[in-house]
Amino acid sequence: MKVCVIGGANVDITATSGAAFRIGDSNPGTVRVSWGGVARNIAHNLSLLGDRVELLTIFGGGPFARLIKASCEEIGISTANCEIAPEGTNSFFVSINNADGELVGGVADMNATEGMSPSWLEERIDSINAADAVVADANSSPEALAWLIDHCRGPLYLDAVSVAKAIRIRQAVEMSEKKSFYALKCNALEYEELCSLPGARIERVYVSVGAEGLKVFSQGSQYEFPALPCIVRIVTGGGDALLAGIVHAGANASVERAAKAGLECARCAVESPDAVSSEIKKLKI
Repeated sequence: MKVCVIGGANVDITATSGAAFRIGDSNPGTVRVSWGGVARNIAHNLSLLGDRVELLTIFGGGPFARLIKASCEEIGISTANCEIAPEGTNSFFVSINNADGELVGGVADMNATEGMSPSWLEERIDSINAADAVVADANSSPEALAWLIDHCRGPLYLDAVSVAKAIRIRQAVEMSEKKSFYALKCNALEYEELCSLPGARIERVYVSVGAEGLKVFSQGSQYEFPALPCIVRIVTGGGDALLAGIVHAGANASVERAAKAGLECARCAVESPDAVSSEIKKLKI
């Protein structure tokens, strides 16, 4: 399957405390630097699952841009239609995690993606509509997301990213003429912001509820799937892997099959110290 993934690619700086995190104090622990971003992580997971993936993003300016771009190409992700932004633009995500791997908080500086305007996407519409599935995170502007909703021909999956970014999806639906897309993926906090989207027609809504598993709303029905048993090392990247598994299952997959695929990938991700686990390529889903 060919998948086009649109959104953020950045440097991840992940700090994990060695004991219970103390706010306002210096906490001993470990710090890891890796390549990340919601869209890039989803693309990486899909590539590991065997899909043909194209990433559409604007890499932040500075010395890291070409390194992130090269890392994508090394794992088979096409970046032919990507750009590198001028110096002074950033794509960084700094996260702080408790000793149990749960996120305490984070800061995202993703101003490079603001350049992904409707006209920027329109220049790449042939690549977008040549894909069997399209995934977009909410790092793009509301205007760009609205344009994508109206012009994407294939099944479109939107990822809310965070509560602050989820507002962009609400705004995009309000701006959109079509107001219809295939699937929305969010966590419980993001869902509170997006549970009511007037006029929106969404085939499936996937809501990650952490250790409780996954809720799916589809055609007036609600489904609940428990999380798979696992030893959590870090939660960062679990949601990206979840959506990758759902997308990989295909838009024609049953709710049960798509949920199972997503939860299998999420389990691999949270058991790894990295946002993307190489173990995902061993899954048979």
